[in-house]
Amino acid sequence: MPVTYVIKFDVVPEQRANFLQLLGTVLDTMRDEPTFHRAVLHRDPASDYRFMLYETWESHEEVLNVQIKRPYRDAWHDALPGLLASDREIEIWEPLRSDHP
Repeated sequence: MPVTYVIKFDVVPEQRANFLQLLGTVLDTMRDEPTFHRAVLHRDPASDYRFMLYETWESHEEVLNVQIKRPYRDAWHDALPGLLASDREIEIWEPLRSDHP
């Protein structure tokens, strides 16, 4: 069953460009993964340093056992503690309906 992750980030202001560059590299690469469905990065209109990533994959188990361990994610995961002002908020949702083309 598909799974959606809603991940919120509070970025250290001086690390904003680095955050976006590292995350962009991950997003650009993961779009070619066969079990990837969709990702959308959002910025809070009230803050240039608060972001939300909406990411849907084919299965939670495959994300945990395969995707999280992909080498292209290493630089991103290693850098996160220095990029963020606080821990990520991660929620897991099951899609029921999708109305995009």
